[in-house]
Amino acid sequence: MKVVPTSRLALGALAACLIAASAAAQAQGYPTRPIRLVVPTSPGGGTDLTARKMAPKLSEYLGQQVVVENRAGGNTMIGMESVARAAPDGYTVAMGIGSLTMAPYTQIKVPYDPAKDFAPVSQVLVVPNMLVSHPSLPARSLKELIAHIKARPGELHFTAGGTGSNAHLSMELFLFSTGLKMIYVAYKGQGPAMTDVLAGHVPVMMADFMSALPRVKAGTLRAYGVTGAKRSTVAPDIPTIAEAGVAGYDVVQWFGILAPAKTPPEVIAKLHAATVSALKDPATRASFINEGAEPIGSTPEEFAAVIRNDLRKWAKVTKDAGYKPH
Repeated sequence: MKVVPTSRLALGALAACLIAASAAAQAQGYPTRPIRLVVPTSPGGGTDLTARKMAPKLSEYLGQQVVVENRAGGNTMIGMESVARAAPDGYTVAMGIGSLTMAPYTQIKVPYDPAKDFAPVSQVLVVPNMLVSHPSLPARSLKELIAHIKARPGELHFTAGGTGSNAHLSMELFLFSTGLKMIYVAYKGQGPAMTDVLAGHVPVMMADFMSALPRVKAGTLRAYGVTGAKRSTVAPDIPTIAEAGVAGYDVVQWFGILAPAKTPPEVIAKLHAATVSALKDPATRASFINEGAEPIGSTPEEFAAVIRNDLRKWAKVTKDAGYKPH
């Protein structure tokens, strides 16, 4: 047995203490430089819109510029991996999306653990998805859409702005619940998918509510239903998918800020305080509500519980539906 000299043990302990003290001091002074807010999707979707509305207020409350950086690709995995692997110092954070908890069951290989490789800061918004089509589709209600698809099994196409995304699984659950068959067309994000639906290249889309609503109001998209359990207060004329004929259907999307695991608690606390303050800002809050989103501002512990619960939920849903990872 090798005996380590007491002096070396003491030096090791002293070094550990100095490192811990230095990290604590840096955390107390945080932030001292700009912060990257990584959006793991392409510009134009709900995640991007949420980040760009939050960034100016976060900058104001943190006293440093918060810069939005889109890192799309790999069904959000490229952007999320970059945050999971970043230094846990609070200068690289993500605007996470609900598909984070779906990835383990929809992707063949996920380069991070959603529950272990991130430090939850706060859930920012909860918002439903919306089932829409190009106005040229003859179906004018969800009942007519179901009949239209049923008469053409495996012929019609749909998209959802990202394989394995919340919107994609929302649509797969809809098809499973109704016994319908459609062909999925994959895109790298919500923006490119929406562009092709608006152009009439793909007839049906499960879109995020925030980006779909303006198009529905403008008449460039037709809405059939929202995925949540209740109608939106800003679009009360659009029924829920459940009340329109698919009993028990209830899926919502969330957006939230996540830091790399092992980020100091003092840094998480400052990021959380800034997030809550931003969501309490009257103009910011009203802007989100007017788009059909529900501002949350949860604690890190509450957000962590949402992630754990969603992981359990989607494990069951994908298993029951026989969904195969891509």
